[in-house]
Amino acid sequence: MSEVLVVIDHVDGAVKKPTYELLTIAKRLGEPSAVFIGPADKSGEVADKVKKYGAEKVYVIDDAQLKGYLVAPKAEALQQLAEKSSPAAILIPSSAEGKEIAGRLSIKLESGLITDAVDVQEGPVTTQSVFAGNFTVQAKVTKGTPIITVKPNSAAPEEAEGAGAVEEFSPTISDAAKTAQIVASQPRQATGRPELTEAAIVVSGGRGTGGNFEPVEAFADALGAAVGASRAAVDSGWMPHSFQVGQTGKTVSPQLYVANGISGAIQHRAGMQTSKTIVAVNKDEEAPMFELVDFGVVGDLHTVLPAATEEINKRKG
Repeated sequence: MSEVLVVIDHVDGAVKKPTYELLTIAKRLGEPSAVFIGPADKSGEVADKVKKYGAEKVYVIDDAQLKGYLVAPKAEALQQLAEKSSPAAILIPSSAEGKEIAGRLSIKLESGLITDAVDVQEGPVTTQSVFAGNFTVQAKVTKGTPIITVKPNSAAPEEAEGAGAVEEFSPTISDAAKTAQIVASQPRQATGRPELTEAAIVVSGGRGTGGNFEPVEAFADALGAAVGASRAAVDSGWMPHSFQVGQTGKTVSPQLYVANGISGAIQHRAGMQTSKTIVAVNKDEEAPMFELVDFGVVGDLHTVLPAATEEINKRKG
């Protein structure tokens, strides 16, 4: 069975959920092998986690010589690993960094690239939402090694014990790859909520909040959800741009998306309409968002959300 490389998404060795989703997808395509680019002393811990989701092999690339630079060294490392292992496909998390690595890697390997897939099946054949979400297409790479970036929440992680054999790989990084250097960085301020693009549930607010996001945030916290915002809410200064969902913000694909006081303009829909289940709360029964939803509530979010939050907390208790 052909090997499928999965690039591990992690923060200092703490493996993130999209990795387990990619390993689950990789099992459809061949034999999953995880690629850990990070601190070598964390490799054993990481291998123990990913082998529970089917990783037969874990390639460890010590990031000591990659630290302090942008993505070019990682792309070079993956190129050399791919040339050694000749994988059937390479799966990468569809983050900003992941997509840049994938783009550089596709050029180096002279291979086709598909980004932002929301499903990958045997072939590999991918499903994407394109042209601002107006079309859903299926596609496959026809040249070289398929390189595919996959959005979070595109598959439910399935446990399947793998061997998890650790194999160290030492790439040779060129001076050219080290020409872009990171001179300063700071960790993102913790909110206590899931990362917006990775959350299984997203609760968003729009113009209908009137600037009061308290009902939206309380409802999100009751569900263990991330908080998002429409462009109108961000442009009004009610929420930072990092919360914006839409064509000029972040694209999300959660299991559940709850839109509160959001009209449903195409700009916003482009960022969330691949969500598995969509619920809308809006006073305007003619709001375009209701054309898209699975469930709709015509009502004032300032009344509906506190009542829903109270009921959820009661049932949890």
